[in-house]
Amino acid sequence: MLPTILDLSSLKAAYAAGLTPLALVEEVIARRTASDDPAVFITETPDDDLRAAARELIARAPEPNSLPLWGVPFAVKDNIDVAGLPTTAACPAFAHDPATDSTVVARLKAAGALVIGKTNLDQFATGLNGTRSPYGAPRSVFDKAYVSGGSSSGSAVTVASGLASFALGTDTAGSGRVPAAFNNLVGIKPTPGLVPNVGVVPACRSVDVVTVFAATVGDGVAIRKVMDGYDAGDPYSRKAVPASLPASGLRIGVLDGAEREFFGNSQVEALYDAAIERAKSLGATIVPFDYAPFRQAAELLYNGPWVAERLAAVKDFIGTNADDFDPTVRTIIEGAKAYDAVAAFEGQYKLGALKQKTLVEWDKVDILMLPTSPTTYTVADMLADPIVRNGHFGRYTNFANLFGYAAIAIPAGFDSDEHLPAGVTLFGPSFSDDALALFADAMHRALAAGMGKDKTAVIPEASRVAVADDGLVTIMVVGAHLTGMPLNHELTGPGGRLVKTCRTAGDYRLFVLPNTVPPKPGLIREPGFAGKGLEVEVWKVTPAAFGRFVQNIPAPLGIGKVTLDDGSQVSGFLCEPYAIEGAQEVTDLGGWRAYIASRNKG
Repeated sequence: MLPTILDLSSLKAAYAAGLTPLALVEEVIARRTASDDPAVFITETPDDDLRAAARELIARAPEPNSLPLWGVPFAVKDNIDVAGLPTTAACPAFAHDPATDSTVVARLKAAGALVIGKTNLDQFATGLNGTRSPYGAPRSVFDKAYVSGGSSSGSAVTVASGLASFALGTDTAGSGRVPAAFNNLVGIKPTPGLVPNVGVVPACRSVDVVTVFAATVGDGVAIRKVMDGYDAGDPYSRKAVPASLPASGLRIGVLDGAEREFFGNSQVEALYDAAIERAKSLGATIVPFDYAPFRQAAELLYNGPWVAERLAAVKDFIGTNADDFDPTVRTIIEGAKAYDAVAAFEGQYKLGALKQKTLVEWDKVDILMLPTSPTTYTVADMLADPIVRNGHFGRYTNFANLFGYAAIAIPAGFDSDEHLPAGVTLFGPSFSDDALALFADAMHRALAAGMGKDKTAVIPEASRVAVADDGLVTIMVVGAHLTGMPLNHELTGPGGRLVKTCRTAGDYRLFVLPNTVPPKPGLIREPGFAGKGLEVEVWKVTPAAFGRFVQNIPAPLGIGKVTLDDGSQVSGFLCEPYAIEGAQEVTDLGGWRAYIASRNKG
């Protein structure tokens, strides 16, 4: 029996206990069918296609949990390309069928994840509330009268309602954070440039970020690390230089009285104050700071020349299809016509001046903690005043990408009658993503408010963010990928590093696979075989590199768990037994390197 919320730890445990990806897919199909929110998806992955994807995964990687996201179901915001499903950006007239996956989706699929569908959004990712779509307005999982948050509306609801283990959103002004707050989720907003945007319909191309909605901080970080990695196809992609934060005595900047604004929502204000006390209890030093320069920068995103980037993203389409736009979205985007090139430079100058002022505040603190949204509204209230009330949601979010910060949104608890949730967001300097996650995870665990719609769920210990986690995936190689061998560049090219040279346990046998170029070995395990073990190498690579690496492994080879001579297990190359029939056995030589040397001598 699967839990309501399909967090990674619970799903991994279920697979280890015998659940299959096909059985998981049937459960996802049943949950989709039973969903009480018809506006969540724009396009669902057809049932038979989802079953086929599960079968393909089993054929590619038959060992349970042998890939970082083996059999993990996820949803994709419908401004991110998935081959085989249309991309609409919530505008039917804009719909097109991408020939290839976006970079992030390709990496996640390679790591074993299964796409369950494309989710609803504020059209062209323009909004923070979730009501600006011809496909309907997804609702808060706690009260259908209330907005889900946007623009990544359907993505958040899929995770919070238990349809997916995680979902992709995008974030320009807060779209990967506000829906997390309204649905008791974690929202991971990477440093701009850390995750590639190739295959993403842009809102503001220079500051857009692909984000993750997840049940826990640990889940979100693990998923983000699969997506990480420089991609030259994205002009704003950057090679990360990780930034550290103090291991103890973290100085956290919080709002002072003059900059506190909750638009009359005393419940959210009380939850923010409770989060401050929780941070204190975890050893943080609380430092009031001046939010004014951050707020003034936030105002530039919608009330400055950056809105012209939204027009640049759709200028040809809006020129021929203006009537196909949501009226509010059209008003915002066409407002860009008021700005010229001079205004664009003046906006940059203003942003630069504000950044200088923020540096004074950063001298006082290590990270910031702000309300994710100062309030929430019903769908009816939002539709009655769509621009002003949407602006309220962005008061503490809009500045983040303009300044290049990392951010993690976490739940902050529920109002006094346990009705609606709120959230806080932690902000850190560029590329402090991993360092920020450690405290975000501690804060989330100290809250004990469940996960998504399941308020009683306990955050699994297995998902705890570890202090020393280097974020890399271990893989064992036995043949052509060994140091000095022809395919070793597939490990070294993406920055892989050799951990150790060692031997397998004694019950493994090694064969030369016929007709392979370059020559490749087949490693199989035969319980009861009394050998001396085989020489292998253990490497560490990024999750993204691991996923791409595994995707290119040809049959009959695959990845499974291999036991080493010290009793530990690592993911590594194994061969399907049928392929060794009639093959030359070289077990007695002790390893592939010895076999190649003997062949060369011959």
